[in-house]
Amino acid sequence: MSASASPSARAAAAAPTGPLRAVRVPEPGAVPRLTEVAAVEPGPGAVRVTVEACGVCHSDLLVAAGALPGTTFPVTPGHEIAGRVDALGAGVEGRQVGDRVAIGWYGGSCGHCDACRDGDAILCPDLAVPGAAYPGGYADSVVVPAMALAAIPDELTAVEAAPLACAGVTVFNALRRSAARPGDTVAVLGVGGLGHLGVQFARAMGFRTVAVARGQEKKDLARQLGAAHYVDSTGGAVAEQLQALGGAKVVLATVTDADAMSATVDGLGRRGELIIVGVSPDQLKITGLQLMHGDRRISAHSSGAAVDTQDTLRFAAQTGVRAWTEEVPLEATAAAVDRMTTGKARFRMVVTTGR
Repeated sequence: MSASASPSARAAAAAPTGPLRAVRVPEPGAVPRLTEVAAVEPGPGAVRVTVEACGVCHSDLLVAAGALPGTTFPVTPGHEIAGRVDALGAGVEGRQVGDRVAIGWYGGSCGHCDACRDGDAILCPDLAVPGAAYPGGYADSVVVPAMALAAIPDELTAVEAAPLACAGVTVFNALRRSAARPGDTVAVLGVGGLGHLGVQFARAMGFRTVAVARGQEKKDLARQLGAAHYVDSTGGAVAEQLQALGGAKVVLATVTDADAMSATVDGLGRRGELIIVGVSPDQLKITGLQLMHGDRRISAHSSGAAVDTQDTLRFAAQTGVRAWTEEVPLEATAAAVDRMTTGKARFRMVVTTGR
């Protein structure tokens, strides 16, 4: 796999010409609108990227609602970005025009705080999120800090790479940093935008993978994604069904239902771990006694830095893990956001620019 582009690809990644488009949300909660914008030159330490594809993530709704600190309107959301470098700012090293790159929730950090110095830049207090800290990827072109770039392997298309820059790295990182080891039982709660990737990554990492979802209609899908077992949450207590399989070393909770998460805890085996990657404002209903039984624990995991995204992309390229996507052109971004928001998109929506 190569992280840099061929000479012909570099030539194709020359500075953008003609009118550039960006999808903007004029005020909190407003409908996204396609507008024309001027090209922006990258400053010191930054690069400009011609966007080829951008995934539509639920977290973009936080940006569009103005829920993230520092957000000013109008905003251009989008933080699952895949494209090509077309211009370098002063002082940028290790990147070339034409490089294929991805940018995710991690859009840069301060580089000098304790978290950054400890290799934990995703938890930097000054974390820059594309769309909130600067215009995001629902556009023909973006300018981003060079530190935010992850190389895209040749085996992945831009559409395949984009969702892996946020949804993919979130579940990949959570699993590889978990207590589970190859051969252990890992249950993935939910088979949606995050869960369908979680099942694939868990299988590819050598775990005995269990998919947990509502109803029998997702059983065949779970098997297709690589699950060795399927647990129907409507067919009996999830915890009992997991214990019948010997107990789970890890439950990866990709849903947003706190009650569904809570219902898995008694299904954990010895020193089992519930890892939460689905965002829910509701309280978990778990007692200390449940955790003490078997020395269980609960943790949460959020995304990863650029190097984690790069690891995710490489692993996916090597193992065949792919997001299942539905593509729409940039001008249909509002419709894509609506499909995602209303649950009509089964997995991942991706907008493409044609660039």
